[in-house]
Amino acid sequence: MKFVAITACPTGIAHSQMAAENLEQTAEKRGHDIHVEIHGAMGTENEIPDDTLAAADAVIIAADTGVQRDRFQDHIVVKGTVKDGVNDAEGLIDEAVERVEAAGGGTETETTVDETTGTESEAGTADPTGTESTQTAEPDQSTTPESTDSDSGVLARLKRLFS
Repeated sequence: MKFVAITACPTGIAHSQMAAENLEQTAEKRGHDIHVEIHGAMGTENEIPDDTLAAADAVIIAADTGVQRDRFQDHIVVKGTVKDGVNDAEGLIDEAVERVEAAGGGTETETTVDETTGTESEAGTADPTGTESTQTAEPDQSTTPESTDSDSGVLARLKRLFS
């Protein structure tokens, strides 16, 4: 499958890049194509080209800040936090795959899980500027760390430090 993703955090120094790297590595290991746009301290890096977006099966947003979503209105959108992108890229990609397979096409709604009740609800309201106006949360999924290729390198060490 083909995915596009956006990572963004309030400070934009390390977590956005760590989430982007983890999403890229995880997608590659699972045989998916992914293009990750990073919103960080340096502005927008690796912006998603229109043709890449048009070919995408789903959009993954791993962000703790508002992301302008008007360009994704014809796509399935999976929303998580930057922490999800850093610690659970597998979960975000799995959710995107499941939603694409279940929908058989694009949709504008996004599913989130209410941590207090465990129930699913649809979200995705936007203010007039097209930026997301609600914060969504994903359930905390505690897992034991696995030894992978991403266990080496500067970003992986930062990931362990900030996790």
